[in-house]
Amino acid sequence: MSSVTGMRPSSRVANKAAVNIALCVVAAGFVVPLLWLLLAAFDARAGVAVSWPHPWTFKNFAAILTYDTTYRPMLNGAILCGGGTLVTVFAAVLAAYPLSRYQLPGKRPFMLTILFATGLPITAIMVPVYGLFVQFNLIDTLSGTILFMATTALPISIWLTKNFMDGVPVELEQAAGTAGASTMQGLRSIVLPLMWPGLSVVTIYTFIGLWGNFFVPFVLLSSNDRLPASVSIYTFFGQYGQVVYGQLAAYSMLYSLPAVLLYLVLSRRLGGAFSFGGAVKG
Repeated sequence: MSSVTGMRPSSRVANKAAVNIALCVVAAGFVVPLLWLLLAAFDARAGVAVSWPHPWTFKNFAAILTYDTTYRPMLNGAILCGGGTLVTVFAAVLAAYPLSRYQLPGKRPFMLTILFATGLPITAIMVPVYGLFVQFNLIDTLSGTILFMATTALPISIWLTKNFMDGVPVELEQAAGTAGASTMQGLRSIVLPLMWPGLSVVTIYTFIGLWGNFFVPFVLLSSNDRLPASVSIYTFFGQYGQVVYGQLAAYSMLYSLPAVLLYLVLSRRLGGAFSFGGAVKG
């Protein structure tokens, strides 16, 4: 018994070391590509290997900072993803409110259906969607693409919004109702301000998901002047018959900026848990 007990500390140390090594390997899998991206963007002779730029240069950025290569695709992406995010968040709030506040018949099957829809691969529905867009003359239109991109993001957004809305006490709305506030007034004046941190999470998650969406705009948009950055970035893989790694890295850095900036703008809303202390007196 004593020998077994004496082996336990060494076993724990070995297990801890194995876990730390595994975590370091996983971390390296994330850090090394980011390190390559940072270094290759400033290296005119960048390749697939991670190497220190010699010399450091901005030639890659100068080569891609043109209207057709960067500015127009970025603007198209901002219009598509910004519009899709607004539509998604607005619809998610309206859909989540009755699911959070009322005991509706068939509520559980509906929520399970939403959960199932979050895992449905987009490729499984693009053929009928394309046919539908052809019938309604929505092919190569920003408005139609925005609506469909919002539709693809809506299931998970409804699920997340409903969970955040559950954290807002119903008593606050009831108190507002006794003062004469309508349901929509209670939603706008009570629920949304209190769940704003959660709504920020939904907004960031939705925008990032749409910003990285390649397949939908690639299928539904046919004009080059309407393609977003998520599609135009793939032109670097076949341009001039070879990959220009330095320009690809520079473009990738610029491509990631909108999502990072959105996070920085909304990050101050994400700190801490919801605080309802003292909201209900008495």
